Amino acid sequence: MEPEYLTFNGVNGETGEYQRAPIRLDRLAARRRRRRWRWVVAGVDARNLAEAGWGVIFDPGVPADVRDALRGLLEYRRDQSAGGDGARYKELRYEPGETAAAFLARHGLRFGPADPEKVPYYLLIVGGPEEIPYEFQYQLDVQYAVGRLWFDTPEEYAAYARSVIAAEMRPAPASRPVVFFAPRHPDDGMTRLSAEQLVRPLAEKLSGKVNGWTVEALLGEEAGKERLGRLLGGNETPALLFTAGHGVCFLEDDERQRELQGALLCQEWPGPRAREISEEHYFSACDVPAGARLQGLVSFHFACYSAGTPRWDSFAHLETGKAKSIAPHAFIARLPQRLLGHPGGGALAVIGHVDQAWPCSFLWEDTGAQIQTFASTLTNLMSGHPVGAAMEYFGQRYAEIATELTARLQPVGGGRRDGLDLLKLWLANNDARSYVILGDPAVRLPSPPDRRSSTQSDNPSR
Repeated sequence: MEPEYLTFNGVNGETGEYQRAPIRLDRLAARRRRRRWRWVVAGVDARNLAEAGWGVIFDPGVPADVRDALRGLLEYRRDQSAGGDGARYKELRYEPGETAAAFLARHGLRFGPADPEKVPYYLLIVGGPEEIPYEFQYQLDVQYAVGRLWFDTPEEYAAYARSVIAAEMRPAPASRPVVFFAPRHPDDGMTRLSAEQLVRPLAEKLSGKVNGWTVEALLGEEAGKERLGRLLGGNETPALLFTAGHGVCFLEDDERQRELQGALLCQEWPGPRAREISEEHYFSACDVPAGARLQGLVSFHFACYSAGTPRWDSFAHLETGKAKSIAPHAFIARLPQRLLGHPGGGALAVIGHVDQAWPCSFLWEDTGAQIQTFASTLTNLMSGHPVGAAMEYFGQRYAEIATELTARLQPVGGGRRDGLDLLKLWLANNDARSYVILGDPAVRLPSPPDRRSSTQSDNPSR
């Protein structure tokens, strides 16, 4: 029998080859992790900020001018979420080194569903991933709807705050577009899978799903860089954009890493066998022009490092048994920063992946394509649910995988402890946790008029 290989997403921006070569599964030993899961208390409508609440978590080192730049958004959310006694709006502080469990315990919570009377359900982290680690966001996001903002200048915070308020004050148009964008490169199994088993069926499933929305799928030759530019700030910018493909990767000592890591590889790339890559092949923050118009956009990128890069490689120990740094420090990807903080008006939110993205997000070997999580999230976004609430499907999937992993690790009761099976579950577990929201998790796409009442958006599709 031929050995089974694990193929990674992500392409090296220097060589044009896969960032990590495929490796044999039978030679790996996985370290397993147990997870917990929770949700909001019964009787709270997560779509209503007056019930669910809204809060901001500041890194203690955030300068005063950043707080001032966000003041308009903070006051706007306070008015929406204060409720009868004002208790469901909070400005909170992160303590250095604190875990999510310790943070919640400090506010009178431990295990069980989220209680907005103590900690608001919608939480915006303001701080970089070195100051407030990604792990804190992952852990907190299992129970709460969490987003993050981190820019280089106060002007970007102010631009984002203005964009959110302006977008939510505008009436919804009668028709809204959602566009799917998926390159399909020669000799590249990864983009063939994402285009044909994720993006194409998603577009077909969502077509006509929610009244007032039009659905367009750009696959293969239609998914070029120039077209993506028209979708990200150009004259074809939709309300909702979903891209799937490779994120561009750079080594730790490459000076381009900070500016270009997570850029979106487009159809122009000739594929891994060509062993070449250039800036003409991918779309980065540098390609978003000063005159871009991004107001009202929610953009979802299934690609390696499309949201950010951690300090340490989550998977190096599978090959070497040792930890390995992949960046001088953890950082947020530059492209979503540019989209959110654009001076001409920024996007509402960018959803992306921290670290490498895996095909197990949508493909499982014994059942084939599994797109329900993506479809349910996108349906809720199209139905006007806040981004953080819509992303609960990803949190639930994370919890389900962790449940299965824990069951397999039980020392009694007949749990299966096959090493290869556990490895795959561990990889899927880490992949599922790493989808994050950049931006305010309470933003939403305005629902078009006459939304179909039959849309089932309150419970996960199974």
